[in-house]
Amino acid sequence: MKASDLFIRALENEGVEYIFGIPGEENLDLLESLRTSEKIQLVLTRHEQGAAFMAATYGRLTGKAGVCLATLGPGATN
Repeated sequence: MKASDLFIRALENEGVEYIFGIPGEENLDLLESLRTSEKIQLVLTRHEQGAAFMAATYGRLTGKAGVCLATLGPGATN
């Protein structure tokens, strides 16, 4: 089992249903593990800041964990 598989399983155990974000080279292992999840859906966004706002708003409105996924470079800067 890869660390990314374990991370996705931990998010599933916490009741995470959505991850908001953008795929990138640095998070491909995580995205591959996420692809096999039947409980978590990836919501693609056009900008990392938008993903963060979506995750924050989702968390506030539902009381569940809002999860944001970004990548290195511009993603980390934004």
